Amino acid sequence: MSAPAGTKESELVMAVMLYAIRCLSENDQHALRNMNFGPEEVAALRELNLADLYRVGSLQAHCLDIRLDRNVYWPMLSHLRRERESEELQRDLIQADAPLEMMRSLFGVGSREYTRLRRMLAVEPAVGRPPEPDEAMAHRLWHALSAQLETDSGDGIDPSAYLVVHRETGASLRAIWSLAQRLLEYGDVYAPTEKSSTAAKPPNEKSSGQHRAAGG
Repeated sequence: MSAPAGTKESELVMAVMLYAIRCLSENDQHALRNMNFGPEEVAALRELNLADLYRVGSLQAHCLDIRLDRNVYWPMLSHLRRERESEELQRDLIQADAPLEMMRSLFGVGSREYTRLRRMLAVEPAVGRPPEPDEAMAHRLWHALSAQLETDSGDGIDPSAYLVVHRETGASLRAIWSLAQRLLEYGDVYAPTEKSSTAAKPPNEKSSGQHRAAGG
């Protein structure tokens, strides 16, 4: 006996019936009442067997009064869109060789998930510590990061901004993340001041080492 070809009506009824049966098994009377299941309907639901559910596939009509709750629908779609955009951004960052500490800080990605994403996206494993950017690149990075920080809403640099800086400067995300942490921790210490003529210099290996020593 072949399975009957399902119609869109039968698929809808099947989905609702399975949901109602689960509510019944979990004794979720509130959900059943919201679907207009009274005592008689619940009793009839208890009598259904697998063969009855199989026959649902031949139905050409449904017994449901369907309406859209816009107050739930639009926030639900907004949530789905944010989740999709976040996942797409995570993939883009991983493909650009974002370090684990960056992904953990921005998205809560653990080491296993990080490794899984890198394998899925065929990203070559990172070997060793990335070299410090030269003075010219550090200067470009510092100004690019400072510009992004000026536009933030108080929550730090937006995760997508790291990709913007990466594409603008060509620097690795590992170098960008490292320098961003210094900027967020110490502030724009290289901005011009009246007291120091050297304050406008970008960070280099010597100055960044001094900062790490001061921080330690």
